[in-house]
Amino acid sequence: MKMKMKAILASLLLIMLAGCVTVEPEPPIFVNGAAGYLEKINLPQGSSITIAVIDLDTPGAIIAQKSFDIARAPVPFKFAFARETIDKNVNYGVVAMIQYQGKVIFQTYDRFPVINNGKYTTEVVMKLVK
Repeated sequence: MKMKMKAILASLLLIMLAGCVTVEPEPPIFVNGAAGYLEKINLPQGSSITIAVIDLDTPGAIIAQKSFDIARAPVPFKFAFARETIDKNVNYGVVAMIQYQGKVIFQTYDRFPVINNGKYTTEVVMKLVK
């Protein structure tokens, strides 16, 4: 009788443990780096920067964007994306611009691709707007 009871208890314990499966969510995808410029120019007080992750093949398609006031460059940035929001067929890239009094004074002209090329950190170089 004791053996049957032990067998029943062991079976119940195994059944209960089988129901306790923990599913870990996939970690987010991070894109980070710094945005700056090469010219030896101090930014005017009151400058702001906008950094965005975009679809490089679809004009105007902004995936994520951050804007804030800055005093100097380069400016570090970090974006986090849930894995299920990333489309493997999209060419993602990072762009940036610095504004002063509503006028763009620096911006990116080159492509800085990320994510689907296996690159998650990038140095974004802006150029003086003429």
